[in-house]
Amino acid sequence: MSQYPHLLAPLDLGFTTLKNRVMMGSMHTGLEDRPWHFSELAAYFAERARGGVGLMVTGGFSPNRAGDLLPFGSKLISGWQVPFHKKVTSAVHEAGSKILLQVLHAGRYGYTPFNVAPSAIKSPITPFKPRELSTAQMYKTIEHYARAAKLAQKANYDGIEIMGSEGYFITQILNARTNKRDDEFGGSYENRMRFPLDVVKAVRKAVGPDFILMFRLSMLDLVDDASTMEEVIVLAKELEKAGITIINTGIGWHEARVPTIVTSVPRAAFVDATAKVKEAVSIPVIASNRINMPDTAEEVIASGKADMVSMARPLLADPEWVNKAASGRTNEINTCIACNQACLDHTFENKRASCLVNPRACHETKLIYSKTNNAAKIAVVGGGPAGLACAVVAAERGHKVTIFEARSEIGGQFNYASKIPGKEEFRETIRYFDTMIKKYGITLKLNHKVTAGELSSGDYEHVVVATGVKPRMPKMEGIDHAKVVSYQDLLANNLDLGKSVAIMGAGGIGFDVGEYLSHEGESTTLNKDAWMKEWGVDITNTQRGGLVKSDMEPSPRKLYLMQRKASALGKGLNKTTGWVHRAVMKLKHVEMIGGVNYDRIDDEGLHISVTKGEQTDLRVLDVDNVVICAGQESVNELFEALKDNPTFKSHLIGGAEFAGELDAKRAIKQASELAASF
Repeated sequence: MSQYPHLLAPLDLGFTTLKNRVMMGSMHTGLEDRPWHFSELAAYFAERARGGVGLMVTGGFSPNRAGDLLPFGSKLISGWQVPFHKKVTSAVHEAGSKILLQVLHAGRYGYTPFNVAPSAIKSPITPFKPRELSTAQMYKTIEHYARAAKLAQKANYDGIEIMGSEGYFITQILNARTNKRDDEFGGSYENRMRFPLDVVKAVRKAVGPDFILMFRLSMLDLVDDASTMEEVIVLAKELEKAGITIINTGIGWHEARVPTIVTSVPRAAFVDATAKVKEAVSIPVIASNRINMPDTAEEVIASGKADMVSMARPLLADPEWVNKAASGRTNEINTCIACNQACLDHTFENKRASCLVNPRACHETKLIYSKTNNAAKIAVVGGGPAGLACAVVAAERGHKVTIFEARSEIGGQFNYASKIPGKEEFRETIRYFDTMIKKYGITLKLNHKVTAGELSSGDYEHVVVATGVKPRMPKMEGIDHAKVVSYQDLLANNLDLGKSVAIMGAGGIGFDVGEYLSHEGESTTLNKDAWMKEWGVDITNTQRGGLVKSDMEPSPRKLYLMQRKASALGKGLNKTTGWVHRAVMKLKHVEMIGGVNYDRIDDEGLHISVTKGEQTDLRVLDVDNVVICAGQESVNELFEALKDNPTFKSHLIGGAEFAGELDAKRAIKQASELAASF
């Protein structure tokens, strides 16, 4: 008997059956935009299909040029494109799964000057004001949706998903905040529903009854003057009547100021909104957002709140997710930690998406972990993310690996990260690597600071130095004062700091320390109700858009977060997560100061000079402690002692090779590529 009977049960759709309740939700990877990348796109989906996923959805394809998300972006508008798509559908079907094409019209969210929208209202997150469509053009766009669906059917897709959430074109039509029209598509909610319903009817007529039509419905907009749950349910019922097969959950607009997918969002945070819709319709309803492990997914379905779960990023992180769950190997799942660093951040930077914990994602044809016919003896020095990734990939390929770690546990900087409120998921990566060490028979030597002499006498063919970083301590008067602690000492030793603290450095580590010191008690990531209260979310969606006044717990201490640069603090943080960290600091009333020169530390506190334009002000911050987050330095002395050793080949990776801002994405990718080359 499976540990997850509800999750792994088939789902009968009448004319076809899905083999389980796991859907890989839509995620734009960058492979969709150019026909010559479709072989790679096929390999990407096929790997997830072989991994057991019951249904998957492509990234978004616009039904016409005006709906492009990016200049020359993905669209399905002509028969010449069908053979390219058949590469994808054939690969998925041969691997035993089903796949839908997502039809996504960007509306005012498009990054081109040719975008159109229901009304000429500029988006706050894109550079161009859209042109308002005429009534005739609205009807023509409905025809374009039907054309895209028919082309998808010719390309052997099992169906399509109509994107009606996240603030894209259909959502813009549905909501009065972005729809100021006075024709049959504007005004009352009944009129605003007309467009999506006409799209569904036109599509169903074009493709016939035996074709999956899924509608991604925005169930909680999280922006002002948007839909209520009452309106969402009215639309859901009408969509069922119009011919929709499955309703998928959408949460939040891209411009919403409530986080919906970052690691600090509780698991399955929004499933109660899905449950309301499921109660109202008889067709299957899918839950989404921050569902990343089988126990959470099983609970969602077993509780009756949804019929399926949608996961996009978790299947980037581990394409074997379903097979591992089905065969009782849950501990072997390489869990998505919702960091967004290699997936969504890449997408918004117009780069190919991948995954921090799985750099093979979207590179399946290039980064190949083939079994070796020539097993080598490899020493890996350092049990942080880089060393662990290198060791596990090398051992998976058949090499004999020993890890030397000077501390009493593996994980390196991830051990510090996992102590930050909202970053508890980082423990999952450590758990994954620990499981893989045991699975592949890697020798792990903890509390063992290996020497160059020991390595030289160990008969190794490769020695990989992944000794990481240490905090950079600035040269200034008073740096050795009793008030001063490094971020590593703070987090490693759970130090109890005073009621007033200055944080020197406002990079990613500085913001993390700010969150650590501004929270007290249980992390709200582990308490869904507390998180909703903190961010002002009305999960019942009785208030328009599901927003109420936020009630953030105050910081238990006075905090100053500072940087030398005069620019806004947090400007260099990642696009999809940085705004969340900045928002928390503001809501916690942390004083953020830029343009700072650190003069000295003494019994009075931290003496600083703050420059704004032509003016420089001297300040003394009367603080109990000063936390140093002023960057890192590589720890690479061992490599210097080894690099000329003729008995083995030495390699330097991760933070030991380049400190910079801590970058696990780069470290794991570099380590995995090295291990694939042995």
